[in-house]
Amino acid sequence: MTAEQAPLERRIERLRLEGGRGIFAENRVGLEKEGLRVGASGKLARTSHPRELGAALTHPYITTDFSEALIELITPALTDSAEALDFLEDIHRFVYLHLGEELLWATSMPCVLEGARSIPLARYGTSNAGIMKTVYRRGLGNRYGRTMQVIAGVHFNFSFGEDFWRLYQRQEADGADPVTFRSAAQMGMIRNLQRRGWLIPYLFGASPAVCASFVQDQSTDLEPFDSSTLYYPYATSLRMGDIGYQNKQEEGTGMKACYDSLDSYVRSLDWAIQTPCPQYESIGVKIGDRYEQLNANVLQIENEYYSTVRPKQLTRWMEKPTQALKRRGILYVELRSLDVNPFEPLGIGLDQMLFIETLMLYCLLSESPHVAATERDHIDENLVLTAHRGREPGLTLMWDRRPVALKVWASELLDRMVAVAELLDGGADGPRSQTLRRQMDKVTHPDLTPSARLLETMRERREGFFAVSRRLSEEHRAYFLADPPSDARSVLFEELALESIRRQAEIEAADDRSFDDFLRDYFAQDEEGAETRPAWARPDP
Repeated sequence: MTAEQAPLERRIERLRLEGGRGIFAENRVGLEKEGLRVGASGKLARTSHPRELGAALTHPYITTDFSEALIELITPALTDSAEALDFLEDIHRFVYLHLGEELLWATSMPCVLEGARSIPLARYGTSNAGIMKTVYRRGLGNRYGRTMQVIAGVHFNFSFGEDFWRLYQRQEADGADPVTFRSAAQMGMIRNLQRRGWLIPYLFGASPAVCASFVQDQSTDLEPFDSSTLYYPYATSLRMGDIGYQNKQEEGTGMKACYDSLDSYVRSLDWAIQTPCPQYESIGVKIGDRYEQLNANVLQIENEYYSTVRPKQLTRWMEKPTQALKRRGILYVELRSLDVNPFEPLGIGLDQMLFIETLMLYCLLSESPHVAATERDHIDENLVLTAHRGREPGLTLMWDRRPVALKVWASELLDRMVAVAELLDGGADGPRSQTLRRQMDKVTHPDLTPSARLLETMRERREGFFAVSRRLSEEHRAYFLADPPSDARSVLFEELALESIRRQAEIEAADDRSFDDFLRDYFAQDEEGAETRPAWARPDP
């Protein structure tokens, strides 16, 4: 037994004896799933976000991300993964009732693109809050290019319940106040999720190829699959690799957050939001009457910082995320490294969710020392290597300053997770144990991974990335339209759409200051400075 395993096994056994499966009954999961709206031809939709879906600014479950064409579907935090999937399915069915001939693109990597200028920024109305969201997106486009911003993904949000936290803190004999204890424990979990983060693209990556229009004139060593498709033969997730959206640390314009503690994490983000960046200053902030970005600092706001996993707290109306974390600690953890799975109509399946629940608890219960500079480099290198070459025979990663075969490391991790799965299931051979076995099969047989299946489908059908993606998108559309949401859910979504439009109108009518003043006041928030949330304001997901 290693030094890492002994504390893990002791914690699992104590939780089993004193609480068992019942202490996890209040765990909550939520999903955020992005998808591009495309026309029947497969090109990016130029239409506005459908009004029948409500106002993207204020709807709790249906909004947009970077582009007006990049829809984001959000579930509430629920105590059952299957229930979260059911809710997400009903949202999809409702959305498809109002898309006409348009499709939701079935893959993370986008459809045929006709240059960055063809990608419309998301619009949120005329309020200061809405304008701020659009300006932030314009800034992202100016800094990183609009093409990178239309890559879609699935975010998995997870929180532990009160019963678990009370028992776990008592067992750890930690006398800190509960908010401090929980935040420290979850920062440890986040560090471990980063250490093992390469496992997600290996098991669930589904973007080994891309439409050639995505890279356009960029220099790349991607190989041609056919005249319209580029790929790496052993890639798992180009979305998580070098061609995906990253903060440009290597160009001196990015940063790495410190995960030693919640305080160090917040301070590193605060530094980035307050520190000017010469390259971004050259873009300009306000040119004439138009804002090109919110500011010329390393980060415009916290959300610009790209990370595979984030500590999160619900924010009050126009409250900065770092202020929410300072005041109330970490409420939940957001895992952001999941590709949209083209073989699942929802982009994610129950197997994935049960596995990630197990991984989250495993990472919480495992020892988690601070991440040193060398290990940080290895974490980043492991992720990119797995994204580009994860299924390559004999591929090695760096673990504890030494090389180890990916298959060996993956097998050891999954073996250690068996006891965690049994704890969550309340016994052996439950659903989480079963999904662990299916993930073990992917380690032994890489051809079972979604990335390998997608490339094999392309070869068998002699179709490029675009053709396969469009065909799967059409199949998903038929699936959702074949069975509309229940009457109760339809009524709910229709009422929420109308209510969100009314809420946006209220926000716009209540504006009593210029955008310049609004922006200055937003960034001047201090510990007491966030506005009180109005009754109509939705929580930020």
